[in-house]
Amino acid sequence: MSDSAKPPVLLCDYRAPAWRVTDVELEFDLDPAATIVAARLAVERDPSEPAAPLRLDAEQLELLDLRVDGRRLAPEEYRFETDALTILLAVPRARIETRVRIAPDTNTALQGLYASGGGQSRFLLTQCEAEGFRRITPFPDRPDVLARYTVTLRADKARFPLLLANGNADGAGDLDGGRHWARFVDPHPKPSYLFALVAGRLESIEDCFVTAEGRRVRLFIHAEPDAIGRCGWAMQCLKMAMRWDEERFGRCYDLDVFHIVATHDFTMGAMENKGLNVFNAKYLLADPERATDDGYRHVLAVVGHEYFHNWSGNRVTCRDWFQLSLKEGLTVYREQEFESDLASRTLRRIEDVRVLWRAQFSEDAGPLAHPVRPDRYSEINNFYTATVYEKGAELVRMLASVLGRDGFRRGLDRYFERNDGRAATVEDFLAALEEANDVRLSPWLAWYAQAGTPTLEASERYDAAARCYELTLAQHTAPTPGQPRKQALPIPVVVALFDERGARLPLRLDGEAGTAERERVLPLLTERATFRFVDVPVRPVASLLRGYSAPVRLRWNADADDLAVQIRHDDDGFNRWFAADALSRRLFAQALASGAPDARQLDVWTRSLAQALADPALDPALVAEMLSIADAGSLAEGLVDIDPDAVHVARARVETALAQALAAPLLARYGELSGATDAQAVEPAAQARRRLRNACLAAVCRADPAQLPLAAAQFAQARNLTDRLGALSVLLSAQAAGAEEALDAFAARHAGDALVLDQWLTLQAVQPHDETVEHVAALTAHPAFRWTNPNNVYALVGAFALRNPRAFHRADGAGYRFVADAVARLDTLTPQVSARLATAFGGWRRFEPLRRALMHRELQRLAARDALSPDLADIVGRSLAG
Repeated sequence: MSDSAKPPVLLCDYRAPAWRVTDVELEFDLDPAATIVAARLAVERDPSEPAAPLRLDAEQLELLDLRVDGRRLAPEEYRFETDALTILLAVPRARIETRVRIAPDTNTALQGLYASGGGQSRFLLTQCEAEGFRRITPFPDRPDVLARYTVTLRADKARFPLLLANGNADGAGDLDGGRHWARFVDPHPKPSYLFALVAGRLESIEDCFVTAEGRRVRLFIHAEPDAIGRCGWAMQCLKMAMRWDEERFGRCYDLDVFHIVATHDFTMGAMENKGLNVFNAKYLLADPERATDDGYRHVLAVVGHEYFHNWSGNRVTCRDWFQLSLKEGLTVYREQEFESDLASRTLRRIEDVRVLWRAQFSEDAGPLAHPVRPDRYSEINNFYTATVYEKGAELVRMLASVLGRDGFRRGLDRYFERNDGRAATVEDFLAALEEANDVRLSPWLAWYAQAGTPTLEASERYDAAARCYELTLAQHTAPTPGQPRKQALPIPVVVALFDERGARLPLRLDGEAGTAERERVLPLLTERATFRFVDVPVRPVASLLRGYSAPVRLRWNADADDLAVQIRHDDDGFNRWFAADALSRRLFAQALASGAPDARQLDVWTRSLAQALADPALDPALVAEMLSIADAGSLAEGLVDIDPDAVHVARARVETALAQALAAPLLARYGELSGATDAQAVEPAAQARRRLRNACLAAVCRADPAQLPLAAAQFAQARNLTDRLGALSVLLSAQAAGAEEALDAFAARHAGDALVLDQWLTLQAVQPHDETVEHVAALTAHPAFRWTNPNNVYALVGAFALRNPRAFHRADGAGYRFVADAVARLDTLTPQVSARLATAFGGWRRFEPLRRALMHRELQRLAARDALSPDLADIVGRSLAG
């Protein structure tokens, strides 16, 4: 194993900084080949640390000058190493001045200051989360060091006409030699990871927003000239997010200006730098011709997410990186609520749970499992995970469910007010919720400290004579690396009871008085509990975990007829889908075990879905989701010695059985929806109709290949990207005659549009065909693909490795070799991207012996390489050792 993995950082070792920085003055002389950064730091020693040296993180910097209180230091007065500048100071406070040289043009890691784009549109920008600021200037680069920043930028005016940094503008002017300058002052203290600058030749659109406090805020979005015309939707989304946060959570914006900048070269989705958000262009640009309906919704969600960070992350930041979910989990929850209020709550909930099951549950089941608040890490970049984000959001959602909407708002208000301008912890968050609601929430710390996905088992008994219904709930969490024993967690189980016609039944627990409720939260606080309901007139159909009230695996041997009642009548849209999904998983398990699903249960399922398909009052997007079988990776969750080919075949049999059973109504509904005249409308209702229309087309062509001309016609006549890609997907999946010509026509139509061609790459990468490995390898030579562009890599190689289990796990190991080679190549370019792709090998122990050995061999081959990046060494080491 390479020795490049970092030693672990431990939560228990946390110490407050011995030196604090109160004020920062930065001056940049910007040049892509050689930028000079001058910094003046006002530092103060913690009185309890009288002998502590001043340690400033520093990576890939050329130190040109170092002074303390104006005096240049001699070489023996400091130590400059590969990762730090250390100064021995005898005074309690000082002004540190440094001058360094950096090279943005050669910074392919995309951390710190780097260059994006090409030709005349090439511009400079920063990415500092988590530890990129140390690549710009020496600094105590940790989130609990908050300072006020004044930033001056100087650059060639023709090449870099736009100069931006965090905060409010504080002057600008021309300099000799065709250069100019601009100064920015941020009045709010912030950690270094929120620093940002942008300099380049970008076009802009401008709008304004007046906050509830009366502040007039100028809003700008900046992008390259060929993209600025596609930023209008993002501006609308920003204004909607600002208003929603005021109305829902009472949070107003606090600067005079808000900037958003788009780039195609970014390792993340976006970055919430104070007042200057930097976005991956794929989450900012949208128009009907070049963005799908999902793309529009992603822009809404990500713009909202980054704006909401202004309070949950910026005004109140995290004390250390172990608390990462304190800002990310909370902000994901706020983002989810935002989109749910503005679009479809049911659809957003279904999609969030699908992501949780596919990404986070599998993470919890493998060697990379870790708690929402881990107790150690070697490389923090590897902890921007589904566990921190998605499971972290589920913990916030459970707390909001327990406290109620008003109670959660009271607690969040107290959290923001008490911690404004501070670096907080999970304990600070829970304490604010507790005090605002006079409750005890300390048991919830176990959710933050314990890895693994709890299994919730449910059983029932109905006594008709006594009109009594008993529901027994039990929980268990399997061991995870480093945590062999698990404790019981507080699990809120939201429940309703129905009769067979779908009417709600009363919910009164034994011993209670008063009016019975129709929905309630059952608190499972121990390993096992029984809840006894009285005055239940008939045997009920239980609707459990309504809205998916806890991130658990539900083991509930409900009768197929009971699930059918839920599919037809449940008034919780999520649980209506949940029941359909549960029945489809049962049919998949039968097909996997015996070659075919049970005929009676298949009939119950398809008849229930036929009724949903025919219901004009039901949200078309919900119907589309009910018709969609879970992906192969999610279906394989919990299996031992997985055979990906067998999983693929079993899933296909269930999918085909559904399509053939509903062929006639699916064709009829497709025709009905094809008559709609809203091809380019982007409101939720129009998007929902397109979602169902494309689901119907896929199923119709699956049931009868003779219907494939419908897909060819839709592709030729499509007036939006959603319908064009939907039809192309059907043609490729069926390997239809003319599919290759359609693929070429699509590429020709969208030549030069990188974001659309990324979707074209992904569509080919996810095809579950034997030849996909070689096809994807060949596409790495296509002009639309660059190894140095993370979007390209995720679209092609990432989609293949993480979303195409059949081709990635091809029995001869070719998929593994291709991805491992890609990981090794990327590690020399952009280590964060390399490490994320390497997670595809994390579950190697769960597969059948042949594939297990082949995956293990590739991990060992990676481990044996010299000079692995810390990012990759961490993932490979944990995968092998877990």
